[in-house]
Amino acid sequence: MTLLELINLMKKQLRLMIFLPVACAVVVGAYAFLGMPNTYLATTSLYVLTGQSDSSSNLSTDLSASQLVANDVTSLLKSSRVQKQVKEELGLKDLSDYDISVESTTTSRIIEVSVSGTDPEKAAAIANAMAENTAEVSSEVMGVDAVNIVDPAVAPTSPSGPSRMLYIAVAAMGGLFLAVAIVVVSDMMNTRIRSAEDVEELIDVPVIGRIPLVKSGN
Repeated sequence: MTLLELINLMKKQLRLMIFLPVACAVVVGAYAFLGMPNTYLATTSLYVLTGQSDSSSNLSTDLSASQLVANDVTSLLKSSRVQKQVKEELGLKDLSDYDISVESTTTSRIIEVSVSGTDPEKAAAIANAMAENTAEVSSEVMGVDAVNIVDPAVAPTSPSGPSRMLYIAVAAMGGLFLAVAIVVVSDMMNTRIRSAEDVEELIDVPVIGRIPLVKSGN
């Protein structure tokens, strides 16, 4: 099937090509706005320090050591011990309702902790509790000189998600692809001969004449 043939088929089924994407977009949009709650993102950052030196010659060594320890502190943030202390401190049964993300790089001492959930106050509280407990545990277990909280998390005032318009756009595109598939499949399954071109393609001989259909009068 050529592109021109596909376009012609789509024109013949124009109602379907319009209805299906719109219907999919409306259904997903209704669910996105009525069934999906807003999510809020709270972020805090930590600064890892393993030692201080007044000598500039030791600055590079100190930075490298801090970066290595920062990787360990990142793993500590994800540990069950820290999360257990956070749950007990905030009176939560579990943290499964919250999406917790910990990010760090090999070229920085700063660790970012992000907590996403439907309750902005609790999301901020969890982020701050994780930072505070990690600072205590890392000093106790790893002997880290200091894990300082740079920016405490604050309760966000506006939602960070979900991206409802993106869901609607994807649903509309999915409906369009589904409509195209239906049109193509239905055309392939239709074996009726509808034109002289179909006859020529079927028997591989040219059409040399046409017999008009004459309706008899009553």
